[in-house]
Amino acid sequence: MKDTHTPYDAGEPMEPTISPARAHRQRHIAAARAAAEAAERIDPSLATGYELMLAQLAEHRRQLKQVQSIERKIEVKRKLLPEYAPYIAGALEADRGGQDDVIVTLLVWHIDCGDLAGAVPIAAYALRHGLVMPDHYERTLATIVAEEAAELALKQLAAGNTLDIDALCEVERLTTGRDMPDEVRAKLCKAIGYALRDRFPADALLHLKRAFELHDKVGVKKDIERLEREIRKAAEADPPPITEPATDAATSGTEG
Repeated sequence: MKDTHTPYDAGEPMEPTISPARAHRQRHIAAARAAAEAAERIDPSLATGYELMLAQLAEHRRQLKQVQSIERKIEVKRKLLPEYAPYIAGALEADRGGQDDVIVTLLVWHIDCGDLAGAVPIAAYALRHGLVMPDHYERTLATIVAEEAAELALKQLAAGNTLDIDALCEVERLTTGRDMPDEVRAKLCKAIGYALRDRFPADALLHLKRAFELHDKVGVKKDIERLEREIRKAAEADPPPITEPATDAATSGTEG
């Protein structure tokens, strides 16, 4: 049977019944989801802000399903995201946590639209509070954040576009220690290695080697060999200065 527990059930003492307030909230959320999925209109006077956003998101997702082109879907998401900006800002500022299908979906949309910098604070919030992805996503939240950020970075680098290295490295920090397939973490290490190799070749090499350790089919073996040669040549061309040892005369002059 499918596990329906939320992150907030873990570690809670067993109770014979849930509180009336919690039951009321669960009924409202369930009703909002059911109404959204059935394309029914929710009474704004009775719905919470979350329920209204959930219904709006369901409608927007239905619109996206009518679009076949991935490029066009991204354009639509980019136009829709500003409508959710106040809701996202409010959730991050309140920092209360609680499962929020709207927030985690919009997190993915930000990455889809190439806005990794905008996605990072949402990812930090979601991971900190233990949010999970809605049922129609097969991957965990940490896996999605790491993999989608890596794929976005690799695509931007291949196209010669500007890449937000700081945001990419923050994704690595946020997902360190989170369980995910080795292939996904290897892809993230590869992306960071590629992003760093021009300015910080030594750090890039460490990331590429780690990527290879995690998944030897990640496609970085020749990159590692090339970067090792470049680092070796750079060291030979600019050797560290040799410090002359102190002479006896200089040493004796400082004694007594």
